[in-house]
Amino acid sequence: MTELLAPAGNIEALDAAIGEGADAVYMGLKSFNARLRSSNFAWNQFEAAVQSVHRLGKKIYVTVNTVCEESETERLYRFLNYLNKIGPDGLIVQDFGVIRMCQEFFPKLELHASTQMNVESAAAANLLSRQGLKRVVVARELGLEEIKSIKARTNAEIEMFVHGALCVSESGLCLFSSYLGGKSANRGMCTQACRRLYNAEIPGNLSTGYYFSPCDLQLIDQIPELMQAGVDSFKIEGRMKSAEYVGAVTAAYRYVMDHWENDRKGAIAEGKRILSTDFARSKTNYWYGFKDVKEGVDQAGEKILNPSQAGGTGIYLGRISSTRPATEEEKESAAALAQNSESATAIQMALITGGDYDPDPGDSIRLHRKDDSGRESHKVRTVTVDSKEQRWVDIPHGFTKGDSVYLLQTKNMSKRYKRILPPDMSKFRKQPGPEKLPILDLTPAPKGGISWFPEGLYIGVSTVADAHLVAPLHPVRLVVELNCETSWDLIKKDSPAKPVLPYSKKMVIINLDPFAAEGTIDDLEEKLKVLVEKGYTTYIVNNLAQINILKGYKGVHMIAGPYLYTFNRWAVSFLENLNIMPVVSPYENSQRNLETIFETVSDRSRVLLCIFSYPALFRMRFKLPKEYDFTYFSDKEKMGFKVNSTEDGSFVMPEYPFSIIDKIETLKNKGWSRQFIDFSKTKVLKGDVRNMISLIQSHGLIDGASRFNWKDGFYNPEKIEAFKAKTSSGADSFQSGRKPGKRK
Repeated sequence: MTELLAPAGNIEALDAAIGEGADAVYMGLKSFNARLRSSNFAWNQFEAAVQSVHRLGKKIYVTVNTVCEESETERLYRFLNYLNKIGPDGLIVQDFGVIRMCQEFFPKLELHASTQMNVESAAAANLLSRQGLKRVVVARELGLEEIKSIKARTNAEIEMFVHGALCVSESGLCLFSSYLGGKSANRGMCTQACRRLYNAEIPGNLSTGYYFSPCDLQLIDQIPELMQAGVDSFKIEGRMKSAEYVGAVTAAYRYVMDHWENDRKGAIAEGKRILSTDFARSKTNYWYGFKDVKEGVDQAGEKILNPSQAGGTGIYLGRISSTRPATEEEKESAAALAQNSESATAIQMALITGGDYDPDPGDSIRLHRKDDSGRESHKVRTVTVDSKEQRWVDIPHGFTKGDSVYLLQTKNMSKRYKRILPPDMSKFRKQPGPEKLPILDLTPAPKGGISWFPEGLYIGVSTVADAHLVAPLHPVRLVVELNCETSWDLIKKDSPAKPVLPYSKKMVIINLDPFAAEGTIDDLEEKLKVLVEKGYTTYIVNNLAQINILKGYKGVHMIAGPYLYTFNRWAVSFLENLNIMPVVSPYENSQRNLETIFETVSDRSRVLLCIFSYPALFRMRFKLPKEYDFTYFSDKEKMGFKVNSTEDGSFVMPEYPFSIIDKIETLKNKGWSRQFIDFSKTKVLKGDVRNMISLIQSHGLIDGASRFNWKDGFYNPEKIEAFKAKTSSGADSFQSGRKPGKRK
């Protein structure tokens, strides 16, 4: 029987999910989860929820689905120890370090691979199953036939999203928010940069649109086929959504799941009627309905993107045409209907014109600033009709004339549910304790070093032509991306007269794409088989499926790529247990964290450190729609980006590179003796090579280049709050975001 799994971002949503028939709920606590902006549960609330949900015969899963820095591992250990005592039904995890820690200390905790772990094939699911994980949450960029194939070829349980917001990027591979200011999507801090308004440089014109803001997923029509395929759990996205939303969506899918066998057409019609109150973005079934992968890559972009669709949700109510201060009477009226009287009185009044519905007290609205600098949800508490029959509605401070307003929920959609948590919470007192994390030493490099992983400069390219151009840099290893173009050159091209590459095969490393979908996995297996037979023995693997495929070949060497995230030594240890020693440091890593993980020169001999790249800020499993006739686009801050649409999908990159080339000698002196200049996803020119040689020799800075997170690290809200507390001027004097640019 397929499980219906609903989000519980707060207590009210938990009540709604269980009240409408969810078989299980998933929730986050105050840390280590990918929705840090949602309310989340306090320790006593979580303990009470586990007990209460279990008494009802339901299940409860906890999200521990972010990557963890080395300095946080002891706190992570204490958190896992706490969860082990409370006893949820499963942990949804992303970080390999969490898996490794649970294997070592908490083997009774059931683990589920988060969609952030980027699992889209049976090969990846099978590897995780052998590591003790019971379930995988598959990527959302998969079609029905791919889901069927994964289920048929693995013993792992399959969980999949069926409704809610989509990421335009392939899950777990988005670096955009992190690049803009350290707020990593892999750390639960995503700022949804993809949903912003952008200016595109279209030939002869400058166009504006929400070019990368995706529609919402809705698979209610596909529920019968997916149940017949044997999917184990249907997941509803929405830990940041209201209880009304959670209740309505849960009720709709519950009805279809329970009634489709008797009346398929009628059950789906009733489910859609219930969903009619979902005032979210327009809906898409995304990767469903295509005859094959190629058709999906060609057409999925048309089904998910709409440049005229604003990044937010809701029914358009119009724009603010005028504002005025709230009267004392209006403040008192708002406070009387609010649980938090302080926030209810921090209001102003606004006229909203241009829509077809006038909000009433109790309705939930969302306000968008006209310059796209921010948005905020708000529950209307008071409405005043003046002598001119104009309706003044309370809104938060900070919004003004011209800002847009959308309807999220109406008051009459609210529904009371039986409370799940007990009224007396005094007996629930467990919290993480002061336990010390045992020391973990990394496995020393084999005696004599890793001979196939020499010191020196590694150069990455995306084409064979570029491989010839970078020869003057004299790389000790050439890193060639395996893509639709190089696959033909390296595998299918029959030219015995001269070698394809100007290097011996032992000097070539094949760099594999981080997205390895079920629909292409057989083709990938065949390509790797041919490459190994041709003598290519070293590979950068960026997906668990690739490890599973290559482990069967003798004499093959694997390097863990930057998308097999190693932000702590427990994650490194997980890969060690898969017989992978060298790693490429994740592109969003910081110097401080990297040096903490790999403390000794011996440890650092295992790391390939990227010192230059145009990092893919996000990756899409589709070509861009035909009307996207542009390469360069920019945001309201005039920061530039470029997009590349290919047979392998689409990629967004910064206009200026990430670079720490000026630190090259300092890095060598600290033991980072294997350095990576990555030209992937770009076209290399002779001038680029000459400039690079000059920069290496002079240790020069690149004008406009970004340090990414190398210097400042991830955005840390706890440190921000501590800083604010020490300053008399408070939040107004502190800029919480960072901009990439000329950071020394």
